[in-house]
Amino acid sequence: QLQLVESGGGLVQAGGSLRLSCAASGRALNTYFIGWFRQAPGKEREFVATVAWSGGTRYADSVKDRFTISRDNAKNTVDLQMNTLKPEDTAVYYCVAAIEWYRALTDPSDWGQGTQVTVSS
Repeated sequence: QLQLVESGGGLVQAGGSLRLSCAASGRALNTYFIGWFRQAPGKEREFVATVAWSGGTRYADSVKDRFTISRDNAKNTVDLQMNTLKPEDTAVYYCVAAIEWYRALTDPSDWGQGTQVTVSS
């Protein structure tokens, strides 16, 4: 099981940017997809983005072209650069990990504690 620690959340105006960071620790990190889910008030958790050890990425349609996920394998960190933020991006953002590709998109096995992102209109 991995340990995932998020940082970088906060309050930003619509149209602004934030950068989230996830520090991962544990064994066999190179076997994991690491990414982000989010949960808005009153809604279910949803997939945001994920990145493989190789650098391959996948994004939710709602964030494509606005968010960029990146991975530093030497530092064991995964960042999420969020641009052109919208009020509907307001949510708790969780760093997540999974070994299987399909679980990385739907039901990750490992979760961080979450960090709040609030976008004001």
